[in-house]
Amino acid sequence: MKNLKIQIVVVGGGAGGLQLAARLAARYGREKFDIILLERNRTHIWKPLLHEVAAGSLDANLDEVGYGAHAHRWGYRYFQGALKGIDREKRQVIVAPLLDVDGSELMGEHRIRYDYLVLALGSVSNDFGVEGVKEHCLSLESRRDADGFRQRLLNQCLRCSRRLSLDPGAEEYVRIAIVGGGATGVELAAELYNAASALRYYGLEVFDEKRLKVSLLEAGPRILPALPEKLAEAALGELEALGVDVATGAQVSRVTEEAIETKDGRRFPADLKVWAAGVKAPDFLKDIAGLETNRANQLIVKASLQTTRDNRIFAIGDCASYTAPGASHAVPPRAQSAHQMAGTAYHNIRALIESKPLKDFTYEDKGSLISMSRYATVGTLMGNLVGGRMAIEGRLARFVYVSLYRMHLMAIHGSIRGLGMIFMGHVNQVVRPKLKLH
Repeated sequence: MKNLKIQIVVVGGGAGGLQLAARLAARYGREKFDIILLERNRTHIWKPLLHEVAAGSLDANLDEVGYGAHAHRWGYRYFQGALKGIDREKRQVIVAPLLDVDGSELMGEHRIRYDYLVLALGSVSNDFGVEGVKEHCLSLESRRDADGFRQRLLNQCLRCSRRLSLDPGAEEYVRIAIVGGGATGVELAAELYNAASALRYYGLEVFDEKRLKVSLLEAGPRILPALPEKLAEAALGELEALGVDVATGAQVSRVTEEAIETKDGRRFPADLKVWAAGVKAPDFLKDIAGLETNRANQLIVKASLQTTRDNRIFAIGDCASYTAPGASHAVPPRAQSAHQMAGTAYHNIRALIESKPLKDFTYEDKGSLISMSRYATVGTLMGNLVGGRMAIEGRLARFVYVSLYRMHLMAIHGSIRGLGMIFMGHVNQVVRPKLKLH
């Protein structure tokens, strides 16, 4: 037992988990430490890009990161599997059986020992118990979701184009309803029009953006509540100019196969329905292993990002809830929060190993940016400045938005490889098709 390596297990390979696993492996290597990433998917893609994958504007095959290759590059071990439970007494994570596509078992339930455990499981859509959401709405939580939406979208466009070719005067449209006027809903709505405008050049000669009818439903009084009202109004103007039907104060009461219905009696017929109205931590995290959680299933953490009932277990990203002293709200579930939490968790795990003082997590709001495809970009920058936020629009906002993804690439790949990925991204914009249609 004395020869056992110190084992650090990171569960979840999202923005924060992948960054943390790479940094820990780069710091400690494999001689006395064993860094393990447990993730049920085989590849990683930056979640804020999923709306582009869904619309076909981004080929995920070019931007995704294979966990196996990334693990080899940085020196950690990647295990494919899903967390089922935690045995705190034995310090083991319980991994659910791994199944093949036909449902047969590839690997049975097993356990992985840990000395320190980091839960970075991200979030899932919160349907708030609304009738029909699970049965009739799509979400954009993973690449699989985005690929599925794109295939359904293309099929609807093909169906519409075929009918128009037979009857040019037919009233045929592809109707899409998006619930949630936050970043995901707004960005997806705009990206759909960008994709539709290009389809005529890829075989659908009688189809264009005029045959697209997109409804964006927001329960609150305005879209993009995280942005200043002036910028939200600018975004609203851009959406309406594209043809998006933006409905505010639209609290959904029921979703059927044909339409989305609201409590005030409105009805929005749709061929495709997307739920982007809120997030929560996965349901299985609720009170997992006796750890403290909130109503959204998030693990309550201390300033050190250690869970309140076990100092060997950390939680970061969307699955963690931390409210700083004197703050009125918890840290928001955003990619920048996950990256910042990964940095603090890395410092504090090192501190525990090296018997040094821990540091408190301090969230620095870098602002919010919303990209409406090629049409517009709006947002706020450096929200922690004294005196308030800096509102930005146009080319500057677009440059900063793109820079966020570049920073993500640098964080998970390192400077040299990250710069190479950025360069290849520019090359692909020139030589690759504008849309992914398969």
